[in-house]
Amino acid sequence: MLRPSILLKRSLIFIHRWLGVALSVIFMLWFASGIVMMYWSFPEVSARDRRERAPVLNPSQIKLSPEEAYARLGLDQPAGGAQLTSFDSRPVYRFGGPGGGRGGRRGGGGGSSTVYADDGAIQTEVDDAMVDRVASAWAGKPVSEAQRVAVEEVDQWTVGGQLRTLRPLYKYTFKDGQQIYIGGRDAEVKQYTTTESRFWAYLGAVPHWLYFTPLRKHQPEWSQFVIWSSGIGTGAALLGVVVAIWMLSPKKRYRHAGAPTSIPYRGWKRWHTIIGLVFGAVTATWAFSGMLSMGSFSWVEWLAGTSRSDNAKAKVDAKERGGRRGGGGVDIANVLRGEGRFQLSAYAAKSPSAALKSLGNFQAKELEFSMFAGEPQYIATDSAGHTRIIPLNGESKEEFDRDRIMSMVHEAAGSNLAELRLMDQYDAYYLDRLREKPLPVIYARMNDENQTRTYIDPKTGRTVGTYSTRNWVSRWLYHGLHSLDFPWLYNHRPLWDIVVISLMLGGTALCVTSLLLTWRVLKRKFIAMIGATARRPSINEDLAVETK
Repeated sequence: MLRPSILLKRSLIFIHRWLGVALSVIFMLWFASGIVMMYWSFPEVSARDRRERAPVLNPSQIKLSPEEAYARLGLDQPAGGAQLTSFDSRPVYRFGGPGGGRGGRRGGGGGSSTVYADDGAIQTEVDDAMVDRVASAWAGKPVSEAQRVAVEEVDQWTVGGQLRTLRPLYKYTFKDGQQIYIGGRDAEVKQYTTTESRFWAYLGAVPHWLYFTPLRKHQPEWSQFVIWSSGIGTGAALLGVVVAIWMLSPKKRYRHAGAPTSIPYRGWKRWHTIIGLVFGAVTATWAFSGMLSMGSFSWVEWLAGTSRSDNAKAKVDAKERGGRRGGGGVDIANVLRGEGRFQLSAYAAKSPSAALKSLGNFQAKELEFSMFAGEPQYIATDSAGHTRIIPLNGESKEEFDRDRIMSMVHEAAGSNLAELRLMDQYDAYYLDRLREKPLPVIYARMNDENQTRTYIDPKTGRTVGTYSTRNWVSRWLYHGLHSLDFPWLYNHRPLWDIVVISLMLGGTALCVTSLLLTWRVLKRKFIAMIGATARRPSINEDLAVETK
């Protein structure tokens, strides 16, 4: 009768083997595509894409004031925000819904309405000619060069997120490889791909996220498949590490190629064990952190202190503080906007046309109606995302006074303020691989139990990042373990690239050896099924000769 330890060891090897058979292909896809994902992601339409293709705002085309334009909507309640931008090559006002967000945020809470700034017409109807014009302007080519089709079913580039449900949707395919998806209800570009972006997506995001259309279009099934694959894969990787360590002999009781060795295997199983000892733990942490990206888990909420009971307690605490939010009961975003309600009439002192003229050579693509310290301002943005502040009284400037921002935060926070300073480098909680997030920023940390951190961009007077200890699971167990974006590594590129790619290649090598072993297992099982007379190998077939 086998000893319990031997029986347990054989059981663990058996479980690890067959989990490897089931998951080795998926894991190899995840690792190999992860290298591509470091530099290319899934195609999408970014705010910068929209700005780059929008015409420069022409002051002479703006005939209506924002008040006059909003009056055309016939609404009783005031606008929640406003923005001057372009649509169909014409200047338009986009008004946030009544009672929506203040400070000019688009679509504040109640949807948005679009009014043309040149003649006051309300944008409601969308016809084929308009959709054609939008596609042509985006591609920079005549629409006659494109093939237009109605998208009835989800395809590879509309299979995720809200794109799955947007209908009607039209796809324009141009000869140079551009593909533009436009919503039939609002004539807005919803998705955009090129030959290059599709190529890298097929090598990166599609296999990495398992965005294979037949699977991904079934959202619940896709989600459960990824979660279970990641979870079981985490267990399989950890089990492999345990087995490898258990089989390891520090005293080198085994022999390989005539020499003493610590590893009791030969061939591909030997290489699989060696690579697993080096990269097995990383494989487990990557699979585990990938699982965390799939949504909320009750045990994660418990770890982070964001369970329903905790949230209910937080709401009670906020109510006792008089509804104030943020670190130490301070809503910094509200402090920066200041008191007073957003009113279009406040901008009469300097019309949008006059504001644009004051910018000189600055090529504004958007003009946002903003508030800072209770004072109305305009914020102009060009195609690259650079901004200019236009006060109603005074010349345009690149940023608000930093000392004034710090003074406002200090006065509002009082003793709740733990740290306040200017930060000109990314830190552990405010970082960006593409280095597109604004710098420098003003960093404010509160004395509250969650150590709330807020990052303020002096060029817009707005918060551009927040973090609290309640987010530690997402920050460290997901982003930290999955992207290895640790400050001591992340701020020293290409060191980060070298380390991550090396680990990815190690994980890929581990999966390749697992695939080779999988093929051997399945091959001999297949031979056994068809009645081959070859003996069935024992579990110790690949064991090296143990020295006595």
